[in-house]
Amino acid sequence: MSGKYKKQFGVWMDSQQAIIVGREQVDAGEFVILGHAKNAGQGSNSNENAANNAERTLQQKYFKEIADYMQNVEELHVTGTGTEQEQFIHFLANTPQFKNAVAKESTSNKMSDEKLIEYIAEKFK
Repeated sequence: MSGKYKKQFGVWMDSQQAIIVGREQVDAGEFVILGHAKNAGQGSNSNENAANNAERTLQQKYFKEIADYMQNVEELHVTGTGTEQEQFIHFLANTPQFKNAVAKESTSNKMSDEKLIEYIAEKFK
């Protein structure tokens, strides 16, 4: 399949892991898995304030790791369980290089890589 597409990406994520989907040649070709990101989670902390700060820091690091796969994103579909996708979309909106990206979200259970590719491809038809 040839032709030029917008720079479209899809992400399935929860609070521990993310799967990033994009096109083979950034703006052309079929959707493929670009990579995986993991949120390491935190160990124990001596107080609640330290725990909250550590959690926010780890979440920001996790979001940046995901965003590194999506250079010059124009359209994005984020799906997954929980509220992590909404927080990720807010993170992108507050990041200058991503503020113009059109982001949509949905809720879905974890699926195989192949099913995720199909799911994301459907969202951009």
